[in-house]
Amino acid sequence: MSVSTLAADQSVCAPLPVLGRDVTVPLVTGGEVTYAALDYAASAPALQRVWDDVAAYAPYYGSVHRGAGYLSQLSTDLFENARRAVAEFLDCRGTDQVVFTRSTTDSLNLLARALPADCQVFVFETEHHASLLPWKDARVTYLNAPRTPRQAVQTLERALADRDPHGPALVCVTGASNVTGELWPVRELAAAAHAHGARVVLDAAQLAPHHPVSVRDLDVDWVAFSGHKLYAPFGSGVLAGRADWLRAAEPYLAGGGASRRVTRRTDGGVDVEWHESAARHEAGSPNVIGAYAVASACRALTEAGFDTLVARERYLIDKVRAGLAGVPEVRVLSLFGDDAPRVGVISFVVAGWNSSHFAAALSAEYGIGVRDGLFCAHPLVRTLLGSDPQAQGECGAPEAAPGEKSLNAIRVSFGAGTPDEHVERFVRAVKELVEEGAKWTYRTEDGRCVPAV
Repeated sequence: MSVSTLAADQSVCAPLPVLGRDVTVPLVTGGEVTYAALDYAASAPALQRVWDDVAAYAPYYGSVHRGAGYLSQLSTDLFENARRAVAEFLDCRGTDQVVFTRSTTDSLNLLARALPADCQVFVFETEHHASLLPWKDARVTYLNAPRTPRQAVQTLERALADRDPHGPALVCVTGASNVTGELWPVRELAAAAHAHGARVVLDAAQLAPHHPVSVRDLDVDWVAFSGHKLYAPFGSGVLAGRADWLRAAEPYLAGGGASRRVTRRTDGGVDVEWHESAARHEAGSPNVIGAYAVASACRALTEAGFDTLVARERYLIDKVRAGLAGVPEVRVLSLFGDDAPRVGVISFVVAGWNSSHFAAALSAEYGIGVRDGLFCAHPLVRTLLGSDPQAQGECGAPEAAPGEKSLNAIRVSFGAGTPDEHVERFVRAVKELVEEGAKWTYRTEDGRCVPAV
C-alpha cells in the first residue's frame, strides 16, 4: 500500500484510542498545547480498551489460586485465561510455559537464573542492557555490532563454531532495536543457533507492540516482552517458551505459590516440593491486574489487525524520515542502512546541538516528549556515534551545558496510538529549532537540561 493510498484511507489511518490523548501541557513561551507523546519505545500509553477492561474487573478483585470465595475463583479464572491469551498471541507451542513477570528485564533475569551449569551465552553488543547484563553467572561471549543482517548471522555462526559443542548454550537476540528501530533477522539467527546446538531467547520488547511475534514461525525457544511497551500499564511482563530449563531450575523467588508442598524434617529443617508449572517462578501474590491488562492488549492488537497497524506505522515512519532528511544538520543513526525495515523508533543527532538541550526545547517550546541519552544501550549508541564503545557514561544526559558536545542522542518513537499531527508537529519543530534556534534559555540541573526560570 502506498503512502498516498494509506493517507486517503482514514479507516486505516485512524490511531487506536489511548490514555492521555487529550492531555494539555504548558509551554514556556506561553499557552498550552496537547501533549505529543513520542517516547513509545520507553513506555507506550495504555490503550483505552485496556484501561476500560481493567476498570471493569477492579470491583471483582480477589486473591488467586488459594481462595475459596467467588471473587477469588473469578480472579483465578481471569489470571489463567490471561496466560492462555498471551500464549495464543505469541503462537506458542503446546508444551511452552507462559510466566508472568514484572518486565522484559525481569524475564531475562529469570531465564539467566534458570541456565544449566556451565552454559555459554552469546549476545551482541547492540542489545539493550536488559539483554546485555543478566548473564553474570554464565560464560558470556559479546559479539561486535554487525553492519548488515547477513553479517549478524555470519558473526554468530563463527562464534558458535568455536564453542564447546557438548555444553549448553544460549543466544540472546533482539527483535527490533530500541535505538534504531531496525528489525533483526531473528529467524535466520535462530536457525544458525539451532544448527550449532544452542537455544535462542528473543527480546521482543520493541517488536511485539509493532509486529506479530510467532514463537513457532521464528523458531525461538523463549520470548520476553514488557506490558508497558505493549499499551498496558506498568509492572507486568512475560517470559514464554520451553519448560525444561525452567522446571529444572530453583525458583526465581522462593515463597508461597511456587511451592507445592513444604514439610518439616526430623532434624528441624524443611523439605520443599516446588511446582513444575509456571507457578514455580511466580512466588507471592501475582499481579493479576497486570496479567489481565497484558492479555487485553494482546487481544486489542490482534483484533485491530497487525497488517493495518504495520501499514499505518510505515506511513508515519516515512513522514518522520522524510522530514528529518530535509534538515542537513540531522544525522539519523543506523546499523543496517536507510533501506532496512524498521519499527517506529528513530534516533538521531543534530550538528551544533547538545542532544539534551534539543530534547528539552522540543518539550518546553512545542509540548513534544522524546527521549535523549544512551537509551540503556551504551555500547550500541557509542558505536553509532563513532566513539569508544567501552567509554563510561550514564543512561541519562551527561553533564553538558546547552551548546556543548555531549555523547548522547535523541530518540523519537511512536506506534498504534500516535496521531498524524504529533509527528507533523515534531518534524516542524526540528526544522524550526535548527533554522531559528531555541526561543528560551536553558541550564543544566542534575545532569538534565531544563528551561531557565
